[in-house]
Amino acid sequence: MATIFTTGEPQTITAMLAARDQRVAYQQQLTATNPRATIAAIKLNIPGPIKNNVALRRLFLAGVQRFEAELSTYTVAADWNHPAGNERFLILTTDFATSKRLAVAFEEHDPLGRLYDIDILQAGSQRALSRTDLGLPKRRCLLCHREAKDCARSRRHSVAELQQKIAAMYMKEFGERG
Repeated sequence: MATIFTTGEPQTITAMLAARDQRVAYQQQLTATNPRATIAAIKLNIPGPIKNNVALRRLFLAGVQRFEAELSTYTVAADWNHPAGNERFLILTTDFATSKRLAVAFEEHDPLGRLYDIDILQAGSQRALSRTDLGLPKRRCLLCHREAKDCARSRRHSVAELQQKIAAMYMKEFGERG
C-alpha cells in the first residue's frame, strides 16, 4: 500500500456520515448568513479509511492554494483539518456559474485537480451547481477516465490502486514519499 496512507486515524462510515452532516449544516449556515455570496466547499476525494494525515493535509493545502490563486476575491470562512478529511469553505464574490466553471477548470487541468471536489453553492439553493447544469463534462475516473460515478458504483478499481495513483501524484508534486 502507498506510504502516504500508512498513518492517520481510520474512519468509519458513521464518522464519514457525521462529517457530511456537519458540512451540510455549515454550508446552510454560510448561505443563510451570506445571501448574496457564492460559497465554495473544497475537499479531497480520498479512497479508503485513512482520510487525513500530514501528507494528505500537505496535498490538500497545495491544491487549495493554487485554486485560490485563480479567484479574484474571496474570504476563507473555515478551514477544517479533522480525521474525516480536510475541508475549506470560501465566500466568493464571483457569480455562481463563473465560480463553478473556475472550479471545474481547476479539477480538470491542475496536476492535483482530479483529487478535489469543489462544490459551488448559492444562497437559497438546496444543492450545489453541477457540471451538467452548465453543460460541462461529468467528472472522470482518476485511473481509467470513464465516468467517475460509474467506476465508484461498480468498484471497478481497488482502494489500493487508487491510493497508489494518489501517492504517485504526491511524489510528483513534492518529490518525496509521504
